[in-house]
Amino acid sequence: MRLGGRVQAAAEVLADIDRRKRPAGAALKDWGTAHRFAGSGDRAAIGNLIYDTLRQKLSQAAAAGSDEPQALVFATLARQWKMTGEEIAAAMQGDKFAPDVPEIEWMDRVAKADLADAPAHVRADIPQWCEASFEANFADEWVNEARALSRRPPLDLRVNTAKANRDKVAKHLARDGAKPTAIARHGLRIAPGERAARLPNVQASAGYQKGWFEIQDEGSQIVADLVYASPGDKVLDYCAGGGGKTLALSAAMENRGQVHAHDASRERLAPIHARLTRAGTRNVQVHEPGADLSALEGKMDRVVVDAPCSGSGAWRRRPDTKWRIEPANLETRLAEQGEALSQAGVYVRPGGFLIYITCSVLPEENENQVYGFLEDHSGFELVSAGEVWQDLFGFDKPQPWSSDMKSVTLTPASTGTDGFFFAAIGRKSR
Repeated sequence: MRLGGRVQAAAEVLADIDRRKRPAGAALKDWGTAHRFAGSGDRAAIGNLIYDTLRQKLSQAAAAGSDEPQALVFATLARQWKMTGEEIAAAMQGDKFAPDVPEIEWMDRVAKADLADAPAHVRADIPQWCEASFEANFADEWVNEARALSRRPPLDLRVNTAKANRDKVAKHLARDGAKPTAIARHGLRIAPGERAARLPNVQASAGYQKGWFEIQDEGSQIVADLVYASPGDKVLDYCAGGGGKTLALSAAMENRGQVHAHDASRERLAPIHARLTRAGTRNVQVHEPGADLSALEGKMDRVVVDAPCSGSGAWRRRPDTKWRIEPANLETRLAEQGEALSQAGVYVRPGGFLIYITCSVLPEENENQVYGFLEDHSGFELVSAGEVWQDLFGFDKPQPWSSDMKSVTLTPASTGTDGFFFAAIGRKSR
């Protein structure tokens, strides 16, 4: 397919997403099934157009003066893909699958559009109702922080230290451009491509099949490190999901001690089994939803609650979700988070730690939840995550957001990672 056909396909999928309020991945998959002639390069390019457009949907619409899917895709070509009007028109010429091409002058005006006077949430590319939360969390920097969530993310990998080291995996993936991460101690990063470029399929490599590394955002690696799990510890990963942090905790513990992986959803938990086998993990016990965990009560050194949340910290990876989330969804998540914290707290031994993590940058889901828990549970107290950060990563690397270095918030703008919140709550010995 040429560019014209790709633009038309992207516009069709965007219209489907908007009309049916469905995930972008599902809509793109359905389009591919119905258009089997499209090669992998075409699907990747179409996907890039769709996700780039969704990341900056409001600012593109403001620049284009229209929120119609075709106008948004052309705005993406002009503003994000940095194509001139002449370049776009030339690429469309003679392509029978191309949509009607806007005037060259219009495309060039869109590329140069000044949005300085646009509403703040438009420049930030977030739903307007989220503006107050971002401002509460980031003060005068909130627009810049939100804008950083609208850029393409890199591909981050965590080296499985039970089977390999970072130098070995970096050499293995040298042709893919893998470089050490800026903060995470066992991470590698492959920079995002531009325009139609696609990221390498590292899961097809021999190293991945051998369990040398996992795909995991650097921020997720960092918060797993901050748990400070040690060989011989007893750890409960209460909301384990697919097992990304479970695997990282097991590696940090050098396959010694015990990690209990639990989740309320069998579907979320399902991928963990194959991942544990590939990683060579021996100290993880998986507990299905509804399993009796009473034998663990009051005995865990660390209980990790990677709570269900808005996912706002991952909007650069799943930009369609920021346009589907509504205040009612957030209220549901807040209730689930409070319940998860209360349920998980009973498993912490005296002197142990309850770890609260979200992939959110909204204070309602983060600090507010922690302080709400502490008000209701006098036997716990907040300890300094900032001190652990400094012990692990030092002072010479990018630093997270924190008002008091008790809890920390990672963001694309501050740490170059997805958005994550981390807090450690100690259970008093008496």
